[in-house]
Amino acid sequence: MAKRKNSHLNMGDALNEFIKENKLQKGIDKVDAKEAWVKLMGNGVNNYTTQVELRNETLFVSLSSSVLRQELSMGKSKIIAMLNEELGKNLVKKLVLR
Repeated sequence: MAKRKNSHLNMGDALNEFIKENKLQKGIDKVDAKEAWVKLMGNGVNNYTTQVELRNETLFVSLSSSVLRQELSMGKSKIIAMLNEELGKNLVKKLVLR
């Protein structure tokens, strides 16, 4: 039997170590960013949201309404701040609405 490095690791630390060792953080960040968009924007915006994708530090959001796209584009910096606050870290630096 292989001996563990540290038998007193709590579950959260063990998960974080696993995520780091397997380079999974980018994928988790992508899912978290999409979930944050859905949670913050509510049904009104989500009904017109066709795709949300985080690439590097840019969140790309595809919307089926040009009117909504125009409305949201006026508040991009506020949306970015709200998303980062929801995520608990500065993950989104730029928001592209298309």
